[in-house]
Amino acid sequence: MLFELITAAYVVIELLGIFAALHAVMRTRTSQGAVAWAVCLVTFPVVSLPIYWIFGRARFHGYLEALRQGQEEHVVETETIRELLRQDRRTPRASLDPDFLPFERLAGLPFTTDNRAELLQDGTATFRAMLTDIRAAQRYVLLQYYIIRDDELGRELADAMKDRARAGIRVHLLYDEIGCHALPGAWLEDLRAAGIEVEGFGTTRRGWANRFQLNFRNHRKITVIDGRFAYVGGHNVGDEYRGRTRRGPWRDTHLRVCGPLVRAVQAVFMQDWYWATHELIPYVDWSPWEADDDAETGGDMLALPSGPADDLESCALMFVHAINMARERIWISSPYFVPDLAVVAALQAAALRGVDVRILLPRRADHVVVQLAGYTYLPQLDLLGVSFYRYGQGFLHQKAFLVDDRLAGVGTANLDNRSMRLNFELTLLCLDPEMVVRVREMFKGDFEASTEVRAGDYLNKPLPFRVAAKVSRLLAPVL
Repeated sequence: MLFELITAAYVVIELLGIFAALHAVMRTRTSQGAVAWAVCLVTFPVVSLPIYWIFGRARFHGYLEALRQGQEEHVVETETIRELLRQDRRTPRASLDPDFLPFERLAGLPFTTDNRAELLQDGTATFRAMLTDIRAAQRYVLLQYYIIRDDELGRELADAMKDRARAGIRVHLLYDEIGCHALPGAWLEDLRAAGIEVEGFGTTRRGWANRFQLNFRNHRKITVIDGRFAYVGGHNVGDEYRGRTRRGPWRDTHLRVCGPLVRAVQAVFMQDWYWATHELIPYVDWSPWEADDDAETGGDMLALPSGPADDLESCALMFVHAINMARERIWISSPYFVPDLAVVAALQAAALRGVDVRILLPRRADHVVVQLAGYTYLPQLDLLGVSFYRYGQGFLHQKAFLVDDRLAGVGTANLDNRSMRLNFELTLLCLDPEMVVRVREMFKGDFEASTEVRAGDYLNKPLPFRVAAKVSRLLAPVL
């Protein structure tokens, strides 16, 4: 009897494996991935089925459906917001250059003009400015972060939020439930007790079909104050982002923006908030604000959101197009370098065109597998003249890129598969010549603090290291 039950159970599992293999063949992004999943699911269904349910999904389900439902339920509000965002266009320079049209189409939003932006390097400058603006808020504060820690910085931010809430200011906090898994519930309940609206972005919500979406993350870092100022960049909320870590200084970059772009950033937050709560925030202000003359510079800017709910692989296409449009230089900074074949090919083609291609990485990544996988790209890219630099003055967490002297990007997206296909991200693109120069000078300073690495740094490693690196690269689709 027991043998028959075990046999029947295995037959059911094998059938489920076959159905999952067919699903993989139909839905997996690449033929190599489809073959790998199909073989594993048919051959080892007991082990591979739960892995496929968690890591095999190419799309995040439920997000767009929730937004469409919200548009039907709140048709007046959503149409008003759309019209206001369309009115922001005001014929910026980007509309005259076809190179920038793909970015607008990926974003579903236009470049806007008359923005002002401040380039904030490292955590001390970023959080000093941000906390000052939060404490001066007069109407509302919107915050969204991937990681929040209950440490000195986390408590300082909590105090600023509670202070505003006590003053009658509406405060909303959206956190990623997986990124903030270590955040004590008492920290969140203390905020709720102070009158702050707190919600987690849970990727497994909205029905049984979403139950296994653990592999997706909301990696965005957004702060909006009164609809007037917006902060976007690489900083999460934790003491390490102010350099208080065993790794030493923490190298990261944020942008503080004022002008029409703030409404686009606010719209991105509102979409994520609606997924988490199924509610709109009725008192958010969508009226235009004049740019802040105290900010450094900005001009024409675009907010490009991307994520696994998109019809296209927006983040990957953003990187590929930025690389393809480069004629003089393409400089990219990322803490992780595990690109797909399209990005690798674009980097190779840029180097063949004579473009100055540079990739800036940390001296040591905070994930060993990612560090090992990154080494394997050196031989095929160094051969064509792509330069790699490892930052030597602390941990590099910055997500930024520079295309010629035309375009600068700062945001939350890393140069890896997770950001390009599995995470919700947000990148701010800037065309203002002064800001582009500031980003270029920032990169130059980072390169001066870095050491160039070559293919030999990988090829001359001991065999066990190279084997471990190659095995790590096999995991690229989920890194």
